[in-house]
Amino acid sequence: MSVHKDAKRITTQVLHEMKQNGERIAMLTAYDFSMSRLVDQAGIDIILVGDSASNVMAGHETTLPITLDQMIYHASSVVRGAKRALVVVDLPFGTYQGNSKQALNSAIRIMKESGAHAVKLEGGREVRESIERILSAGIPVMGHLGLTPQSIYKFGTYTVRAKQEEEAKLLREDAKMLNDIGCFSIVFEKIPASLAGEVTASVACPTIGIGAGADCDGQVLVLHDMLGITQDFSPRFLRRYSNLGDQMLDAIENYVSDVRSRDFPSKDEQY
Repeated sequence: MSVHKDAKRITTQVLHEMKQNGERIAMLTAYDFSMSRLVDQAGIDIILVGDSASNVMAGHETTLPITLDQMIYHASSVVRGAKRALVVVDLPFGTYQGNSKQALNSAIRIMKESGAHAVKLEGGREVRESIERILSAGIPVMGHLGLTPQSIYKFGTYTVRAKQEEEAKLLREDAKMLNDIGCFSIVFEKIPASLAGEVTASVACPTIGIGAGADCDGQVLVLHDMLGITQDFSPRFLRRYSNLGDQMLDAIENYVSDVRSRDFPSKDEQY
């Protein structure tokens, strides 16, 4: 019996049962209705409306500039396209750090205005109060440890985190804390595979890896990266499943050529 195949709608409980059953969780990002509908139809378990929209959709260098209003817009579009997947939305930079009341208000706005099912926050002990306050309102929270892109100016680099024992110890402690206070899942980004596997085995909630090895309970990639639409980002953990960037460019160039040569539209393509 397959938990995810039998589920008409993926919920946090279904994800917990998938971990217990040893079934891997598939997660991808999406930022609009059309992509969300395709991802959902393909059988993805979790759609992440990531603050990576700041990079992918808006062309910013980091995730920091995207606003709460913009995240709600993207999330609303994704929710309308997802009939089965659990939709998780990133709380953007500046909407939860250091102010738990603001964090709760931000999470409530996302849930009420977009119809999403959960929120995701970056960080460990430093955002515990914010996470607990959001959880107290009945809003599911996904944690995020390891490389936390919203803290890029603090780290100064996108290199692998928790390679040294001191930082690995903190990650273990933060993961246990996130699990114990009630996060339904934790994302591990760019940490050693051995550490990710160790912590995954030690917590009850499912873990989702991105650059964290094969022993996490699930995996996530940015949709535009794995489809080859964006091509200027090639970390070791990224597997490109298509080369749509080149295919789209060819199609558009062919269209331009046909318009200029008056080949399009033909007699069969007009009224």
